[in-house]
Amino acid sequence: MDLLQFLDKSPVNFLAVRTLSEELANNGFQRIDAAEPLPELVAGKGYFVTKNDSSIYAFRMGRKPLAEGGFHIICAHCDSPTFRIKPKAEMQQEGDIVKLNTEVYGGPILSTWMDRPLSLAGRVIVRGSDALHPETRLLHIRRPLLVIPNLAIHFNRQVNDGVKLSRQKDMLPILAIVNDELERNNLLISLVKEELAKTPDGERAEILDFDLYLYDATPACRLGLHNEFVSSGRLDDLSMVHAGLQALLSADKAPEVTQVLAIFDNEETGSQTKQGAGSPFLSAMLQRIVLAQEGTLDGFYRAVEKAFMVSADNAHAWHPNYSEKYDPTNHPHMGGGPVIKINAAQKYATDAHSAAVFAELCREAAVPVQYFVNHSDVAGGSTLGNILASSLPIKGVDMGNPIWAMHSCRETACQADHDYCIRAFTQFYNS
Repeated sequence: MDLLQFLDKSPVNFLAVRTLSEELANNGFQRIDAAEPLPELVAGKGYFVTKNDSSIYAFRMGRKPLAEGGFHIICAHCDSPTFRIKPKAEMQQEGDIVKLNTEVYGGPILSTWMDRPLSLAGRVIVRGSDALHPETRLLHIRRPLLVIPNLAIHFNRQVNDGVKLSRQKDMLPILAIVNDELERNNLLISLVKEELAKTPDGERAEILDFDLYLYDATPACRLGLHNEFVSSGRLDDLSMVHAGLQALLSADKAPEVTQVLAIFDNEETGSQTKQGAGSPFLSAMLQRIVLAQEGTLDGFYRAVEKAFMVSADNAHAWHPNYSEKYDPTNHPHMGGGPVIKINAAQKYATDAHSAAVFAELCREAAVPVQYFVNHSDVAGGSTLGNILASSLPIKGVDMGNPIWAMHSCRETACQADHDYCIRAFTQFYNS
């Protein structure tokens, strides 16, 4: 599956994890249940486990004992800034227009969501065998469905001078015009039921709740004179997720060191959830894997000391219209290869040792490498590496591919960088 296909099949976190699960299963990885004892772990065989339907952890066992070889870990995140549909979302307006009440998720560039064809995706919770065991159905409405219309310039002559947008007033999407009195106050649930009815046993499903989000309904595409750019929503961070998956699937099937791909949720809101990088879930799974093989906690601590992590989250490409925003000597360019991210305040996990390791891996893979450091007058963000390292003290590097318009509804990347990244990740898994 190429990057564009993966992006289009993964409009939200839940669908991204389903796509990853299908790809892993189709390539011989065995699904395991975290609530059950681990199976016998065989060298060269792949396994994966999910959490909350929105994070996924895959590993291929190496030939070397874990206490001696540790782990080679690539981590990324599958969530992106968007809008979540609130409960009781339908808001009836004059002229029988219905808009939906939403809540902002993460830190989107709000204006980029306006005047675009949007749709809905997520998960729906339906009645199960008892109150503690409801069932989950995934929802992906593939047709354009909603729009957040701008106010015409005739009513806002200062719009091109900059306008502060209200999340509660300005950013609510229009769903429909009511055609029938029976539709009133039931449009959204009726739509969800209609979509569920297309799935096995969907007609009998009794909806209890949902986690539904907006997404840009325009498919991902290539652009540029030489088709060198990739334009899509959710490149941050699904492009890194895809690169990690492709590397894992193409890496040595009988590796010396155990390969791990950890895809977290909720990075855009701080990672402090059971499925986020701040959760002990990954640490607990790695510990269980070591205990299943070694039988001692000491073996786990030794494996951690010998492990290395690549925290993969996109970087800011140098923007030709805003060069003053960048550090004068450390700003990555489109097509220049993966970017090592450095921060003196330790917002990134990178230090000189881990930067040197990743740079050498890139050299061995014949991949160029770049560096990003914030302009000293511009505050930067943080990512997975330092959050994960606070609970799992693994040596690691924060890196990512350069993109433009991070957190826009539609971001831009360079295809060459994506290809470089897959090569570098594959080299890491094979080392």
